[in-house]
Amino acid sequence: MRVPLSWLREYVDLPATETGRDVQARLVSAGLEVERVEQLGADLKGPLVVGQVLTIEELEGFKKPIRFCTVDVGTANGTGEPQEIVCGARNFAVGDKVVVVLPGAVLPGNFAIAARKTYGKTSHGMICSGDELGMGDDGSGGIIVLPPEHEVGTDAIELLELVDEVLDIAVTPDRGYALSMRGVARETATAYGLPLRDPALLDVPGPNAFGPAVRIADPLGCDRFTARTVTGLSPEARSPIWLQRRLQKAGMRPISLAVDITNYVMLELGQPLHAYDRSRIRGTIGVRRAEPGEKLKTLDGAERTLDAEDLVITDDRGPIGLAGVMGGADTEIDDTEGTTTEVVVEAAHFDPISIARTARRHKLASEASKRFERGVDPEAAAAAAQRTVDLLVLLAGGTADAGVTQIVTPSAPHTITIPANHPDKVAGVDYGRETVVRRLQQVGCDVYGQDELIVTVPSWRPDLTDPNDLAEEVIRLEGYENLPSTLPRPPAGLGLTDRQRLHRRVGRALAGAGYVEALNYPFIGTEVLDQFGLEPDDPRRALVKLVNPLSDEEPAMRTTLLPGLLGALRRNDGRGSHDLALFETGLVFRPTGEERKAERLPVDRRPTAEEIARIDAALPRQPRRVAVVLAGAREQTGWWGKGRPANWADAVEAARTVAREAGVELTVRSDRHAPWHPGRCAALYVTVDGEETLVGHAGELHPRVVKALHLPERSCAMEIELDLLERAGGGPLAAPRISTFPVATQDVALVVARDVPAADVEAALREGAGELLESVRLFDVYEGEQLGEGRKSLAYALRFRAADRTLTVDEASAARDAAVVLAGERTGAVLRG
Repeated sequence: MRVPLSWLREYVDLPATETGRDVQARLVSAGLEVERVEQLGADLKGPLVVGQVLTIEELEGFKKPIRFCTVDVGTANGTGEPQEIVCGARNFAVGDKVVVVLPGAVLPGNFAIAARKTYGKTSHGMICSGDELGMGDDGSGGIIVLPPEHEVGTDAIELLELVDEVLDIAVTPDRGYALSMRGVARETATAYGLPLRDPALLDVPGPNAFGPAVRIADPLGCDRFTARTVTGLSPEARSPIWLQRRLQKAGMRPISLAVDITNYVMLELGQPLHAYDRSRIRGTIGVRRAEPGEKLKTLDGAERTLDAEDLVITDDRGPIGLAGVMGGADTEIDDTEGTTTEVVVEAAHFDPISIARTARRHKLASEASKRFERGVDPEAAAAAAQRTVDLLVLLAGGTADAGVTQIVTPSAPHTITIPANHPDKVAGVDYGRETVVRRLQQVGCDVYGQDELIVTVPSWRPDLTDPNDLAEEVIRLEGYENLPSTLPRPPAGLGLTDRQRLHRRVGRALAGAGYVEALNYPFIGTEVLDQFGLEPDDPRRALVKLVNPLSDEEPAMRTTLLPGLLGALRRNDGRGSHDLALFETGLVFRPTGEERKAERLPVDRRPTAEEIARIDAALPRQPRRVAVVLAGAREQTGWWGKGRPANWADAVEAARTVAREAGVELTVRSDRHAPWHPGRCAALYVTVDGEETLVGHAGELHPRVVKALHLPERSCAMEIELDLLERAGGGPLAAPRISTFPVATQDVALVVARDVPAADVEAALREGAGELLESVRLFDVYEGEQLGEGRKSLAYALRFRAADRTLTVDEASAARDAAVVLAGERTGAVLRG
């Protein structure tokens, strides 16, 4: 919202010395986001005057039309003689009043004006366009032609209001009232402690039976509709300069008098309006939901196919406007032919959600929809219609019809009960009842009661719905900067949960292993699941859809961490970082099919355990996971030796790193699971509650996935569920046992069938070796002709240690032999050689 300071002063008597910067500071302190103050005309220097064109001579022989003009500027040039000016514009004629800048002046952009010879003539100044004066686009695209009543020699800087300050306010969705001069003026008056001249306080005639016929078929979508008629409009009437300049400063382009007036009133009062050419309306004006497939040509020239949820304005022919968004072309006011002499003014209040959805559905954001979806004061509709009628009568010579149509769906004002000391408790400041009541009254509330206040919320503040909303109003008006800085005092004995501790340990461990954390948005689309090659019945395709997604391409919550991580991998690789190891921990969202609509919890007390349980039951399952992705070199080449690329084994080792932090041992088996390579995919298992449970996968990605996602070749990934690891771990990690006795190492090489998992052999060795075994490590895998077809050799290093003595060679050998025997019984392993 752009707020000219000169316009703001009409409603609040600000001190003459107050600048835009001063007002900005006050409004920012009150909670409005004033992004900047634009200084209009700060570098403009006269003389800039009104002139009248006396003669025009067309100069020949040039590539473009050039005119040599004489212009009467009165005594502004010091001689009273006509000013000779060369100009290339074509949209003015002899006798027109124009804006002339004389030598010695400086235009915006530090453009100094001096007499100069051009096209064989000497030009003593310029005839100006709006762009050259920093006025913005006025729609004409040429020289400013002034109304004939302005005197020659008049100061054009003052006439055109070229010097001003404009506050640019970023209005948040909860403060729709600030999208109007009335709303900003109220905040300014409160910030300065000054009275407000409310422009909506007008004498409005009551409804009668003589107004335009209106029928409301959807009172929930349109709870208020006011219609007024003005006849006898002068087709030649144009918007006066002051009206055009206020629109331009507010960021809108002047179009025609009737349209400019509706835009002006919208900016002034915050109530969007629409003006129809009365001669083009057929029968009764109606408000209803659109029929599926109905067509409407809107003012922007596009023919739109309407949805059954769209709210439309109709007459006997069908839709004539998209309610709250844009009018239809069939009832457009004719500003080219000048044939519109009778206008019907509409001021209505529409359901904000309906307007927001319609605007997004048709990709048709307008100044009207921007206000309706944020909340418009329903009580201002009649005043806005009256203000529009008054301006049409004043500026266009019209006559206000006596008929007034006003349809209102009865509704009680919203009241909130709040303890008088509630803002004190929220802010930790002793404001006192008098301050609370005074601040709420400044907002526009009616307040009754002593210790328990009954607050009636003003109609222009639909965002005030709960006691905490009222507390926020008191706090912001008293000044956020006045809140004391205090540290919270949590009760003793509380700390991180086991889940949180595991989460942090895993993050530290992966960072220590060379991975970089990458946090991604938890949103995905179905396209990436197709690129992953997931089967139609894959559980990861069961998505939780968002009602109002940030992006239409990612309308659902993620069921796996990999899409975000692989996207980060692709972006970094595309920007020159080719050796990558990234990780992320976070929630995934898996619907159970048993979710139900969540209830809304109160904000004036802590929810009960039963209420929290019902909220949890309404949510999808949200397990916490950790994932890593790798590409490029895992070990760099240097003076120390040759490096190596990342491969599937690094992804599996990352899973083991995570499992160690949870205090569990992983069992690794080969598997086929998208999006991994079928020959280089490992399934990860742990024992949970006595049963072997799948907790994740690791390995190299499928080449088709790599190609579809534009990833580096041989990219690898791992994803594992932390919640299951926590359950398998059985509580906090125990400190490792440290023995003072030496270790005894025994190596064994076992020959097994090629399809026997190394994890099964390792498990058998662990169990057979007994309690003396400290660790077992696979250090070599070999396949060759001497082993026979379909056979492989697995070499393990077994470490034995006793807690109370030094082991003898016989003890270590006996434990090794027992391990080999059990491995042979379970997997068919035999000692190599």
